[in-house]
Amino acid sequence: MSIRVFIYDDNIARRDSLKNLIQFTDEFEYAGEAENCKNAVAEMEDTQPDVVLMDINMPEVNGLEGLKKIKAVNPEIKVLMQTVFDDSDKIFTSIRNGASGYILKTDSSQKLLQAIRDVYNGGAVMNPGIAVKVLDYFKPSVSATTLSDRETEVLNLLANGLSYKMIADKLGVTFNTVSTYTKRIYEKLHVASLGEAISYYYKHLKYD
Repeated sequence: MSIRVFIYDDNIARRDSLKNLIQFTDEFEYAGEAENCKNAVAEMEDTQPDVVLMDINMPEVNGLEGLKKIKAVNPEIKVLMQTVFDDSDKIFTSIRNGASGYILKTDSSQKLLQAIRDVYNGGAVMNPGIAVKVLDYFKPSVSATTLSDRETEVLNLLANGLSYKMIADKLGVTFNTVSTYTKRIYEKLHVASLGEAISYYYKHLKYD
């Protein structure tokens, strides 16, 4: 029995490439294609695919909206999201709306075909880089108690607009010591910028 595949992509060259890949691979059957999800419900009804390859960024009606439309009326259809970006918000929106997998357009043809097989057979597929983002998302939130008293003090001063030099003078330590405290704060809070650290401070540590 062939796996029927419908393709959504606004790039005609990529649609043609995917169509050829599907048509010339045993066990797959090309079901149809479209440049956006404007008529997704009718297209699913007409073509009855098993798996949809869904581009995310398309004009008029994008892949995220298309996913919701398809799942609302045909929850049994497996939808495999494709994009050139590993954007966290889009990943989680896709998962929440019922996507069976999320791969990058840069993944090889063999990976794509295997992903289609996997979701058809009930599996969930993710590009490794995307899987890491999902796992990070579900890590337990950081407790404020992970910061030492001095690190909390340094973060408080940073949040109040003091520079490293001003903090060093105020605490009677060197500039490099303040820098070391700041690096530890970033590591413990799993943040990558001063703005994120200060945001954490105002959400979790500032009570007055």
